[in-house]
Amino acid sequence: MKKFLRYARFFVFVLPLLAMQQDKPLRVIFFGDSITQAGVGEKGYITQLRKMLQDKGLGDQYELIGAGIGGNKIYDLYLRMEDDVLAKKPDVVFVYVGINDVWHKRTHGTGTDLDKYVKFYEAIIKKLKDNNIRPILCTPSVIGERADYSNEQDGDLNLYAAKIRDLAQKNGLTLVDLRKDFQEYLEKNNPKNEEKGILTSDRVHLTEAGNTFVAEKMMEGLLKK
Repeated sequence: MKKFLRYARFFVFVLPLLAMQQDKPLRVIFFGDSITQAGVGEKGYITQLRKMLQDKGLGDQYELIGAGIGGNKIYDLYLRMEDDVLAKKPDVVFVYVGINDVWHKRTHGTGTDLDKYVKFYEAIIKKLKDNNIRPILCTPSVIGERADYSNEQDGDLNLYAAKIRDLAQKNGLTLVDLRKDFQEYLEKNNPKNEEKGILTSDRVHLTEAGNTFVAEKMMEGLLKK
C-alpha cells in the first residue's frame, strides 16, 4: 500500500510536468545572412511563415526566431553559434547560408573556398546534433534570376548546393532545396529571362513574392517528418 501511494504521488507531480513539456511550442531558429535578417520584417519569409502556420491552426505549436546578419558567410555562423543559437536552446535550426560565400568572390574578392565551406558546414551540423537540435539544411538560391543558366555565378552556386545536398543525405537530414526550387520556378515564370524582379529585387534579396515562395518551402521542410 505504501509503495502504491508513493507511485501515486509520483504521477500526481510528474504527469502535469510532462503535459506542460508537451504543450511547449517547438522553438525554431532561422540561422543565416541578410536574407534571413530581412525575414523578420513585415513581409519577410519568417513573418509570412508564422502567418501560414497560424492559418493552418498550428501557430501555437511553433516559436519562430530569426538569427540572420547581413554579409555573413558560413564561418561567421560558426563563430556566433553559442550566443545566437545554442544559448536559446532551440529544437530546430534552419541553416540558410552560402550566397555571400559565392557572391563575395566576385564583389569583394573574398568569399569561401568550397572545401572550407563544407568543413565549417559539417562543424555546424555536428554542434547542433551534439546538442540534440534538429538541423534543416537549405541550399543557396540565386545570384541573378536568368532562367537560361547564364548568370555569372550559376556554376559555383550549383557546386555549393550539391555539397549541401550531400551533407543532408549523409547525415539523414531534411533538405530545403531552394536552389532547385528557384530554378524550376524561374524556368516557368521568367519568359523574358530577366536577371531580377521575379523573386528578387537585386538578383539576391527577396521581393515580397520571393519571401512568400521561401516561406512556403520552409514550411514544407518544417512539417516534414
